[in-house]
This record gives sequence, C-alpha cells and structure tokens, in this order.
Amino acid sequence: MTTQEMVIIVDRFNKEIGTRSRQEMRAGNLIHRASFILVFNDGGELFVQQRTMSKDIYPGRWEIAAGGVVAAGETVSQSAARELREELGIVVELRFLLEMYFEDPSNRVFCHIFQANHNGPFILQPEEVVRGEFMKLSEITTRLEVANLTPDSLPILAYLIENEQSLGRI
Repeated sequence: MTTQEMVIIVDRFNKEIGTRSRQEMRAGNLIHRASFILVFNDGGELFVQQRTMSKDIYPGRWEIAAGGVVAAGETVSQSAARELREELGIVVELRFLLEMYFEDPSNRVFCHIFQANHNGPFILQPEEVVRGEFMKLSEITTRLEVANLTPDSLPILAYLIENEQSLGRI
C-alpha cells in the first residue's frame, strides 16, 4: 500500500468512523483494521517472514503472518486474500480464526486473523518481505528472539501456542 491509499478508520468498538490516508492513520496513530494470515504447512509449521527496512512500522522485524491494513472499500476477507496474493504470491482457502485488538505507542489495530495451509513455494513481494521460512511454533521465539518479532505478533503467537492442539487444517 502506498502512503496515499485510503484505509478504514474505526473506533474502540471496531465500528467504522471514516477513512484516512495511510500516512494520516500512522501520523495520528488512528485505530484501523488489518488482516493477518497465518500460513501453515502440512507439518504444522508456521511461515514467518522478515519485513523490509522500508516498511512504515516495525521495519526489519520478523512477523508470523502475511497481511496488512484493510483498504477503504474492502472487507477484511478481501484484504486477507489480496495481501496473501501480493506478499506470498498464493491463492488458497482462508479460515477466519479470531479478532484481536492490539495497541502499542505506534500502532492501534483490530487484527482479523485467518488461517491458510500451503507448503510453498512462495513468490515473496520484494517491497514487503526480505525472506521467510517455516518454523515450529515452539521454535519461533527461541530462534528469532522476542525483540526481533513485530509486537503485534506476540499476542497472536501466544494464542497459537495455547491453542495449538485445536488448530485444525483447512
């Protein structure tokens, strides 16, 4: 997404209250929606990816999901499918898992989390992703270290670890 694209702005109850440019949203730390797609392989490993240094938030950090900000005029499901095509070059069935609110000093977002299954290969979007690999959930924080993960990945990862046995395949 470029800085001039319009994004949906919501209130603390996730009710749409307007649209702003991505730049205005970041500058004002406005609450917005984002789609997060957790891509698992047949072995139950999660695809993690390193963000480029040009990202407007959390540059260079690792994240556990493909995804991004929901654009004005699109649903969270449409955003998830678009982001998966753009970032990883795949089109697969998505299953909605949950919605989670996340807030830190630079990001306030309703995370709409989806699950997908794919073994690769992927076509990584060079503007968004430096590299990626599949990892077991138990390895993610030990191999990447918490400080190297995007802060919005941490509560999602905690949920995944807690619910690992009930996360079925699509």
